[in-house]
Amino acid sequence: MKLNGLVVLIKGAGEVASGVAHRLFQAHFRVCLTEISQPQAVSRGVTFSEAVYDNEKEIEGVTGVLVDSLSGIRKAWAGNRIPVIIDPEAKIRDALKPDVFVDAVMAKKNLGTKISDASLVIGLGPGFRAGRDVHVVVETNNTEQLGLVILDGEAEANTGIPIAVSGLTSERVIHADEGGFFRAVSKMGNTVGAGEIVGYVGEREIKAPLGGIVRALIRDGVPVEPGTKLLEIDPVAGEAVCYRIRARIRAIAGGVLEAIMRRFNA
Repeated sequence: MKLNGLVVLIKGAGEVASGVAHRLFQAHFRVCLTEISQPQAVSRGVTFSEAVYDNEKEIEGVTGVLVDSLSGIRKAWAGNRIPVIIDPEAKIRDALKPDVFVDAVMAKKNLGTKISDASLVIGLGPGFRAGRDVHVVVETNNTEQLGLVILDGEAEANTGIPIAVSGLTSERVIHADEGGFFRAVSKMGNTVGAGEIVGYVGEREIKAPLGGIVRALIRDGVPVEPGTKLLEIDPVAGEAVCYRIRARIRAIAGGVLEAIMRRFNA
């Protein structure tokens, strides 16, 4: 089989999944993303899940488009776009018959992915064991092992600590204390001051933890649960950072590409 004929199905269309899809698309693989009906992505400038709401989403020159069928997937490929289909359980796998299946949900646990789901099954981050649940695990923890292709064993345990920016980690991020619908006041890319109201969950005010750019912000009107990530502040960068794939995500995508090449370019 020619490498550019490989079909890659990615479960999830959030930030990590989108970065992987972008890299594989640029490498000329036929990529398809699955997503839930109400995505809760925060880094929306770099997530193809936005196509669920807006029908299409462009990230660094690559466009994802919402489809609803196998024929829609093929039409998207013919138009040089990445198809995104609402399919939480990735049932399209049975009809699509992908060569590669990537679980990029980042749930920190295996939600049902099996090593028999494709010729090559890749799990991103903790929750998978290579050789049992999947063929390959790719390390997602932001350590020296980031992007490592693991053929036997598991990824490092999740630390729950955001990437440091100017030495700040958890201080930059706000999670919901309670459930409800999020109502945005600010917009992604806006400059805000410390303590400024950027939105509400129900009647509860959500305030910027420090001054800077609203680098990531959950979509207005989306229902959230306690613990859902709502926003992220970048104290040093400009608005353009909201629309660039992060170095960490590129490293993970590189690991996925390496795993595919190991299997199919041997």
